[in-house]
Amino acid sequence: MNFSLLIENLTNPALLFFVLGILAVYLKSDLEIPNNSSKFISLYLLFAIGFKGGQELSHETFNSDIAWAMLFGIAISIVIPLYSFFILKKRLNIYNAGAIAASYGSVSAVTFVTAVSYLESHQLGLHGYMVAIMALMESPAIIVGLLLINLFNKEEPSTINKRAVFKHSFTNGSVLLILGSLFIGFVANAKQAEGIKPFTNDLFKGFLAIFLLDMGITSGKKLKAFFSFGFFPFAFAFIIPLINGCLFAWASSLVTDDITNRFMFAILAASASYIAVPAAMKVSVPKANPGLFLPMALAVTFPVNITIGMPLYFLIAQST
Repeated sequence: MNFSLLIENLTNPALLFFVLGILAVYLKSDLEIPNNSSKFISLYLLFAIGFKGGQELSHETFNSDIAWAMLFGIAISIVIPLYSFFILKKRLNIYNAGAIAASYGSVSAVTFVTAVSYLESHQLGLHGYMVAIMALMESPAIIVGLLLINLFNKEEPSTINKRAVFKHSFTNGSVLLILGSLFIGFVANAKQAEGIKPFTNDLFKGFLAIFLLDMGITSGKKLKAFFSFGFFPFAFAFIIPLINGCLFAWASSLVTDDITNRFMFAILAASASYIAVPAAMKVSVPKANPGLFLPMALAVTFPVNITIGMPLYFLIAQST
């Protein structure tokens, strides 16, 4: 294995901006990204990756390989929350176990975007249908997590608002934007897409760096409160994503031989949602503690994936 990939990733400007954000919090700096600007950048990243994916998808011929890849992605988002829930409920209450399981079965669009940038740094391109797979993986994990809470909650069997579950699973803003951008990119011809290429391509890495700076500031603010829950949540947020990523980097060989696809499946399996899942849980399971599952996904799993995880998953995808 070539561990120089790990060193190379540690000097990635996007990662260093994330570290700078954490450092700013601990130095008590007044550095911050305005909320409106942060929201705009997150929407831009989802739009750009969706549109570029749609353009790539328009050049693909739908076949059994793509169909199997989509089914494999959905299977990941069902299997991970199932076994995660039973690990978590040994130490946490049912509400938190279900919310965290859903978060780790779902995906992080920002981690996905960062992984795309990682591939580009190795002169590798993303297959457009992987964007569609990412969007498809949001909803099943949320539904499984909420169903598990409903099944194992003996005190309040009707605690789940089923209508809210499906609404937030399928119409969540991040899911809707990336699916919509994917469709628009798919139907736009090359000449039409060329007009906005400077916006979707040339500015992408700069906006990603600023967004990760904001993520670093947010993570730094949540770390102190998170540690008050004890060691178990930290251990889970650190170890389980690495296991998931390595396991599915290897298992993805069942559906594809493509290195970039196997790497992206690993990223999708290892990442944890801190946008779609919290939005669904806030409405459907208000007893779940966002002060627990948000820092787990954002302050622990996200930096673990972009430092240790990505080089590790890439090595496995290359070597097996």
